[in-house]
Amino acid sequence: MLAKRPTLVRLIAVVVMACCVIVSAAGTSAGRAPTPDPQAYVKYYVVAAEHEGQPENLTEIAVRFLGSGERSAEIYNLNAGRVQADGAGLTDPARLNRGWRLVLPWDAAGEGVQYGQLPAARKPTQPAPRPTSTASPSPKPDPSKSPGSPPNGGGRPPGCTATAASSSRSNWAQLRLAADGAWDLSRGNGVMVAVVDSGVDGKLPQLGGRVAVGADVTVGNGRGDTDCLGTGTAMAAIIGASASADNTPVGIAPDATILPIRMVGTSTSSRAMDAANAIEVAVSAGASVVALGSHVDLGDPTVAASVTTALNHDVVVVAGAPTKPLTPPAAGERSATGALLLSGGVGADGQLAEEYQQGMVEVVAPGIDVASLGMSGTGVLSNTGTRFAVAFVAGQAALVRAAYPDLTAVQVKERIRSTADAMEKGKTDARYGTGMINPAASVAKQLDEERQVAGAQGDEGGGGTALAVLLGLGLVAAGGLVFAIRFRRRANSG
Repeated sequence: MLAKRPTLVRLIAVVVMACCVIVSAAGTSAGRAPTPDPQAYVKYYVVAAEHEGQPENLTEIAVRFLGSGERSAEIYNLNAGRVQADGAGLTDPARLNRGWRLVLPWDAAGEGVQYGQLPAARKPTQPAPRPTSTASPSPKPDPSKSPGSPPNGGGRPPGCTATAASSSRSNWAQLRLAADGAWDLSRGNGVMVAVVDSGVDGKLPQLGGRVAVGADVTVGNGRGDTDCLGTGTAMAAIIGASASADNTPVGIAPDATILPIRMVGTSTSSRAMDAANAIEVAVSAGASVVALGSHVDLGDPTVAASVTTALNHDVVVVAGAPTKPLTPPAAGERSATGALLLSGGVGADGQLAEEYQQGMVEVVAPGIDVASLGMSGTGVLSNTGTRFAVAFVAGQAALVRAAYPDLTAVQVKERIRSTADAMEKGKTDARYGTGMINPAASVAKQLDEERQVAGAQGDEGGGGTALAVLLGLGLVAAGGLVFAIRFRRRANSG
C-alpha cells in the first residue's frame, strides 16, 4: 500500500528526519556544560587623571559613589593585593594611577560606576609592599590608634602570646584533601574571604600582598592585619597560603584575598557585640565568603541577626557545627541567596574534634593535628579545633566562587555538600553530614541540578527557537498530509 503513496511516504520521512536532527542538536547543547568563567562580575571604576581639577584618591571616590569618605577603607580592602594592568598595585589611598580599575562595594552608584568582568590580574613577581594607609573598614578608620600596632601594620604586636599549639608537623590534612587537583580550574582568584577571629599576621611571606588591612572591632578603629593569639593567622594560612622555599603547607585557595577581622585581642574572651560587628564589617567590605572562628556564638541573638544580614547579601558563611542546641540563623528575605554551612572537624582516623549536636554537621574537614603557619617567627605548627575545619571549607568555597561566579551562595553550598566523600559505608551519617570535603570534585564535577537549571535557562532563548521550528515542521507535515489525502480521493473518484 505504501508503494502507491510515494509522495506521502517521502514527506513523512523528511519530517521525521528533520525532527530527529533538531532534537539531537538540542540534546547535545543541553548536555554540554558551560566553561567556568574565572572572572566574577563586579562593580568597578576606571581611575581618571583627575576629578574636578584634583588628582583622584580613595576618599573622594568613596564620597562620590558611596556617600561617605569613611567607606574608602572598603574600596581599599577590595583592591589590596590586586595587580593592575600597568603592573603596579594599590598601596597608598592617596596615589592612584590613571587607568586602574578599582573594584567597588555592591551598593556603589553614580556616573562612572561600571558593571562587568575585570581583566585577569597578573601575578606579582614579588610580594607587594605592605600598605602604609590608615584605612580600615571600621566606622572610623584610623588603625594608627590600635594599641601596640606596628607603624606599617601587620605582624605581631608586643606582649602577645600564641594559643597552645604543637611544633610537631603532619601534612595529613593537606595530603588528604589534595586541593592542588582543583588549581587547573580555580585558585580562588578574585574572591575575598573574611576571617573573623584573632586577626591575621599580614607580614607572613606566604600571605604577602593578599592580606587586606581589615579591621579590629575590639577597639573600633584599628586594623586587623595583626594577631596576638595566632588562631586567625593559622586559619588564613589554611585558606590561602602560597608555596614557599621551606616547603610550608599551601592553602586551599592560594590566590584568594584574606580580609582579617579581629574580634578578640590579647585574650580569648570575646563579646557577642564584637562578633556581630565583625560580621557586618566583613559583609560591607565585600567579602563573599566569611569564615567564623570559634569565638563566634551563633546562638546569641545579636550574632544571629548579623549572620542574617550576610545571608541576605549572597554570602557563604562557614561556621563550626554547634556543640549545644540552637536554631541556626536563617535569611530574613524570601529571595535571599546566602547560605550558612556548618562544618565539623575530624582527625586522620575520623575522630571528631568536638561533641557536635547530632544531625547538625553538614560536612567535615580536617580539624585535629592540622599543620598551618603560626605568627612571625613561630613557623609551622600543629593545631586542633573546629575553626581549622571551618578554614578548609571556607577555602573550598573560594575555589567554587572563583570557578563559577554566577552561582549563588546556596548553589556553592550545595556543590560542597554534594561532592563530599562519605565517611562510612557510602552513606550520609548524622555525625559527619555528607562527609569529607573534596575541593577538586567541587570545581570539576557536573551536577545534574545545575544542568537542569542551565537547560531551563536555555529554553528561554535557543529552546524557544527549536520549539518554533518543530511546530512549523508539524504544520508543514499536517498540510502535506491533507493535500495527499485530497489528491488520493480525487484520483480514486477520477
